[in-house]
Amino acid sequence: MTSLPTATIVRLTERHPRLTGEEMLASLVPPPQFDAATFESYRTDEAYPSQEGAKEHLIRFAASGAQPVARSGLFSFGRKKKAPAPEMKPGVYLDGGFGVGKTHLLASIYHAVPARRKLFGSFIEYTALVGALGYKNTVDLLTGTALICIDEFELDDPGDTMVMTRLLGELVATGTRLAATSNTPPNALGEGRFAAQDFLREIQSMSSSFETIRIDGVDFRQRSLDGGAAVTGESDYEAALAAVGGTASDDDFSDLVAHLAHVHPSRYVRLVEGVDVVGLRGVRQLTDQSEALRFVAFIDRVYDAQIPVRATGLALDGVFSSEMLEGGYRKKYLRAISRLVASSHA
Repeated sequence: MTSLPTATIVRLTERHPRLTGEEMLASLVPPPQFDAATFESYRTDEAYPSQEGAKEHLIRFAASGAQPVARSGLFSFGRKKKAPAPEMKPGVYLDGGFGVGKTHLLASIYHAVPARRKLFGSFIEYTALVGALGYKNTVDLLTGTALICIDEFELDDPGDTMVMTRLLGELVATGTRLAATSNTPPNALGEGRFAAQDFLREIQSMSSSFETIRIDGVDFRQRSLDGGAAVTGESDYEAALAAVGGTASDDDFSDLVAHLAHVHPSRYVRLVEGVDVVGLRGVRQLTDQSEALRFVAFIDRVYDAQIPVRATGLALDGVFSSEMLEGGYRKKYLRAISRLVASSHA
């Protein structure tokens, strides 16, 4: 392949990242694009009053969690710790379609709560932590955490779901407060709404601890973009990578998709660490559900890191088949398409 004059080339398919439990815990902070997220910087859409209402409610929720949590167990509601305001439940669940700013609001809660011990991560990252440390060690380690933020709460794997709901139940019982968003798929009851009901059903005995905050709206990424994903021509591909500069990854699309099967999704963030632009040659439509879901998890990490994507072949917004877009994971795929379009124009 022709070398690029202003970019260092790496192959993601040659990376095999490993993470220790300590490194996983240290990584549980908002992604770089939300380092400075605040309630004030959340851009509400006046056409959807629920966005402003959600923001105001979450400001109160964050303020009610100002007191740190003691590491001693069981419902510490004694005189030494100020209890949350009576109207505030210990958890909030942000329910809405993709691109309405749920993650921005979740990061705003994280930054607004003045606690020393607080965590922010995706569902996959928390389940990976349990896998690395073991359930009991994870409970012991997280007990005393004032706030746990969970982005993209998954309901794909019943085992992982029940482990997480059990873990969260134990932590809430010791005073930890929770904030979550979800990308739960089925569209049977309308965009976003089934996510809340399924989430609350799965946590069963914990459901009364959560208040569902509905956030309506349209995808903010599509507000500023016209058309679909940008496609890079074969003859322009290397120049497109070079134009970004820095370090560029350059992989065949099919090879990368196959490689993702051998890397735990919690480590995808390390796959793109230090990469300034992701290059994909020969994009094709995915027909295998497992491959498609892994690619969604990969794109989530690419988007979180705000890394542009340059790709040849099929336009990235056509990577998921019509059958997939009509199936149970429709919501995930639509969110991924939104992020792929934005990343291709970045």
